[in-house]
Amino acid sequence: MSTYDLIVIGAGMAGVAAANKCASQGWSVAIVDELPYGGTCALRGCDPKKILRRGAEIIDSARLMRGKGIDANGLSMNWGDLMAHKHGFTDPVPANMEKGLAGNGVHTLHGSARFTGANRLEIDGTSRDAAHVLIATGARPRPLDFPGHEHLVDSTDFMNLQVLPRRIVFVGGGFVSFEFAHIAARAGSVTTIIDRGARPLKGFDPDLVELLITRGTTAGIDVRRSTTITGISTSATGFQVMVDRSGTPETIECDLIVHGAGRTPDLDRLDLDAAGVAWGEHGVHVAGHLQSTTNPAVYAAGDAADTRAMALTPVAVVEGKVAAANMLKGATTVPDYTGVPTAVFTIPELARVGLLEQEARDRGLDVEVRYRDTSGWYSNYRIGETTAASKILIDRATDQILGAHLLGPEYGELINTLGLAIKLNLTTRQLKSTTAAYPTAGSDLGSML
Repeated sequence: MSTYDLIVIGAGMAGVAAANKCASQGWSVAIVDELPYGGTCALRGCDPKKILRRGAEIIDSARLMRGKGIDANGLSMNWGDLMAHKHGFTDPVPANMEKGLAGNGVHTLHGSARFTGANRLEIDGTSRDAAHVLIATGARPRPLDFPGHEHLVDSTDFMNLQVLPRRIVFVGGGFVSFEFAHIAARAGSVTTIIDRGARPLKGFDPDLVELLITRGTTAGIDVRRSTTITGISTSATGFQVMVDRSGTPETIECDLIVHGAGRTPDLDRLDLDAAGVAWGEHGVHVAGHLQSTTNPAVYAAGDAADTRAMALTPVAVVEGKVAAANMLKGATTVPDYTGVPTAVFTIPELARVGLLEQEARDRGLDVEVRYRDTSGWYSNYRIGETTAASKILIDRATDQILGAHLLGPEYGELINTLGLAIKLNLTTRQLKSTTAAYPTAGSDLGSML
């Protein structure tokens, strides 16, 4: 039987960060995953998705410049070539990640892990003990229960399509559906997003979301709100999606149905009860410093931990490092989530950091809302963009930023500056005193404030 100082379950970014940190301090560390090393972000999520988005950006940019010096007639996306470009990035990741871990002294394992005791795991039939265990297993698509749900493919399947179907339905009104729909529409597919709620992308500013939906309509993206799927069946030409749209039955014909209706922590197979680890639908129950509330040997990070923090790769990495530091030092340091930005990489992108307007008002804060329609500003006029806006929430008492919400090209970069301002408690006067390179999207910040 092997005994380690730490076994990490899950070779995504959180798990790898923790494994490397503890190994660098002389701990005996093993990491295990039943999937190729790299996790969702590097292999099945953020990185490959944004590679595919690049093709869509080119198509959209050319269309925006019609009549402004660019003839976009005949321009098209070769999906097979774009997919090969994606594989050029993702295919080497697992081997490179394993090599890096092994070079740091981490024992890399493959297989399924489950607890058989408080400090004991069984990995493909072999028992292994550990003084500490970090659960960093990520998330999986949320189970759906309507008739025909088995016909859905998940985001991993979508990003491995060799041929893009002509008609695609995306289920759910969140990140996955919107980002993929914006890619597929520019590639020539007829795309429909089905959202059972009245407000898609609930984590973002509702005014900017409405602008994004209108912009997406011009690209052929049909967003159907307050719509519930009642069943899916096969047809001679593909699938029939039966829905109830605000009380009215409808049928949508399509060739592919993609699950974008949320994710849930991937914990079911770990047999956490055998280790006395309390957990629920939001993940392992942890204290603020990421230690299990019921088994002191166990920590959790990323999507596997019930912290209610944003499910973002950079957040998972921070949690992995904090968990590792706490295990090494016997400390109770809590991750700092202040000023963490997030973005949905539609075209254009929609970004957020800090509080939503309603959240700020619910807290009784004296909020000044600085809204700007930036679509006619030079940086957007230059590229022909017709939809862009900013909404920045300022605390009247301190002149500090409470929240920032941006919709526009390159605003996914600009939001980082606003996140830094929130983290460092900078005032708008301090931000406006900075001289930016011009002309850049960053130079618009002063006018937004």
